[in-house]
Amino acid sequence: MRYVTNLPYETKEEEHATIPMSDGVRLSAHIWRPTSSDQEPVPAVLEYIPYRKRDLTAVRDSIHHPYLAGHGYACVRVDLRGTGDSEGVLRDEYLEREQADAEEVLAWLAEQPWCDGGTGMMGISWGGFAALQVAARRPPSLKAIAIASFTDDRHADDMHYMGGALLSDNLAEAGTMFAYGTCPPDPAVVGDRWRGMWHERLENTEPWVLEWLRHQRRDDYWRHASVCEDYASVRCPVLASSGWADGYSNAVTRLLGNLDVPRKGLIGPWSHKFPHLGEPGPAIGYLQELVRWWDHWLKGVDNGVMDGPMLLAWMQDSVPPSTSYEERPGRWVGEPDWPSPHIRPETHPLTRHTIGPAQEATAAPSEGGAAMTVRSPLSVGQFAGKWASYNAPPDLPYDQREEDGGSLVFDSEPLAEPVEILGSPSVELDLTVSEPVALVAARLSDVSPDGAATRVSYGILNLTRRDSTESPEPLEPGRRYRATIPLNGVAQSFPPGHRIRLSLSTSYWPLAWPAPKPALLGVHEHSSTLTLPVRPVNEPDEVASSPFGEPEGTPPLAMTQVTPPEERWDVKRDLIDYRSELDIVKDRGTVRFEDIGLEAGRRAHERYTAVADDFTSVGGETTWTMRFHRDDWDVQVVTSTRLTCDETDFFVDATLDAYEGDRRVFSRTWNETVPRDLL
Repeated sequence: MRYVTNLPYETKEEEHATIPMSDGVRLSAHIWRPTSSDQEPVPAVLEYIPYRKRDLTAVRDSIHHPYLAGHGYACVRVDLRGTGDSEGVLRDEYLEREQADAEEVLAWLAEQPWCDGGTGMMGISWGGFAALQVAARRPPSLKAIAIASFTDDRHADDMHYMGGALLSDNLAEAGTMFAYGTCPPDPAVVGDRWRGMWHERLENTEPWVLEWLRHQRRDDYWRHASVCEDYASVRCPVLASSGWADGYSNAVTRLLGNLDVPRKGLIGPWSHKFPHLGEPGPAIGYLQELVRWWDHWLKGVDNGVMDGPMLLAWMQDSVPPSTSYEERPGRWVGEPDWPSPHIRPETHPLTRHTIGPAQEATAAPSEGGAAMTVRSPLSVGQFAGKWASYNAPPDLPYDQREEDGGSLVFDSEPLAEPVEILGSPSVELDLTVSEPVALVAARLSDVSPDGAATRVSYGILNLTRRDSTESPEPLEPGRRYRATIPLNGVAQSFPPGHRIRLSLSTSYWPLAWPAPKPALLGVHEHSSTLTLPVRPVNEPDEVASSPFGEPEGTPPLAMTQVTPPEERWDVKRDLIDYRSELDIVKDRGTVRFEDIGLEAGRRAHERYTAVADDFTSVGGETTWTMRFHRDDWDVQVVTSTRLTCDETDFFVDATLDAYEGDRRVFSRTWNETVPRDLL
């Protein structure tokens, strides 16, 4: 990244501004703005997230907020209610109170003498969710949003229930927020009130995984703040981006296809990162694109930002399987609209263990013929990687050949010509199962001539939700069903000599929680199909080979690494007691923020276990340690959440401990049972 200091506007910053809410709670904001805005007001751009602006996101914030401020904007980074230095308690994600607070923040910004009355919202992940959800509420000052790594569907396309199957990230991300939501504010900001504010958080927080498990179907809990319920509610322009390695690779194209506002889409090879910090690379000059976006929609500059393709996507070249990449080779392609006129669905029957020649229509169910069967072991999924990659520790899927040993596998013939896909593949199965609850995981892989298999995309379906996630129904063993499994969107090039592989399994642990019992899946191949969104290789790309500038930002905040970070991703198997384990450590070490004299450390440890093929033996545990230290202020929060099950219930065992120095000042334990609902 190129760091720049010579910007069009001289800037000033206010490290801790307070914004009053209508119920008396005050939110904490960090504001960067042009010095000239005292006399010449400018638009304001809000980022609204719960991840502690004063310390844990301070370095990242220092790269892009001063950069945008130096181009003529008041950039405002607000801690959500109950996080960082804001008052109150954060009880769950995307609640009505959170969104009402955001509207009040925008109204406050619009009224400031240094703001011209126009606002925008930006953010990644929670910040992207927040901006899209608030846009659907149409606050009067909000003129445009720029969002990254988000979803418009909280139930079906988030970290909770993929295809109606429970994701392990449901536990992992609940653990993240259990830790972040119980950390104290900084006494250097809030003064002696810090301890009372901290204990209010500690005493009023429960593990979020409990609430998420209480809503296993798509209900009003998930419909709330899912913009897909009413796309017409969004009336402002939207710049939407994500990455193919991210869990959120699908919502960009859904917004492009369903919104009726000025909109642009951008999908790179990245994991869960802003595009200017994108990993795997290439990262792009995203902040320059944001300046152009805001200049047009907040200042009325006629700069051609809406010219060119509606969607820019990174067409990924073939690569060997690896859990991490510095760069993904490929090229940018552009689509004028979405759905794109350049892309045609090609449907391939699953015949004689192979993916057959393309046909125009889905095959009709066949009446006779034996089905191909599989009952996958729990080991299928150990090399699946994370649902949402952060590329640290290396967390992308590894070589799929070991996974394929417990799967039904269908290969194409070696390709005579290159094949490129852009969009969401899908699988339609004519199937039977032996149990009333079962899932199917479908994986699409690029198989090189030497046999190495790189996963390109995948999808999971809880078959009890094959027709409805609102009203699931148990399966009748032995009965024939048709079910469609959508796979995650992707842009991928398959070279000549390679094969395209579809693999089907009945488990995908620990990425997805297994069914109560192992199920035998029967697939009638002649009437089952794979549909690929094929983009002809000779189709014009409609984009320059390098449409973006070099990534740039302002110099990052000074920080010293006091103790080293640690990353670990271990897959273990004990062949005496048949216990398997995935052990993940993400430890940032301890860092010192030199400007405020604060040391902060955070360590996350995830562990997923199973014994043999006992589907009720699976368990997941996530433990977080958060520590803050300055002079005689030394505090620590330790949270642990464990999820286990039997055939009928989930069991949640959680602890929350808080320390001042070596003295434990708060402790609470939860032991809860949540019934399984056809899951």
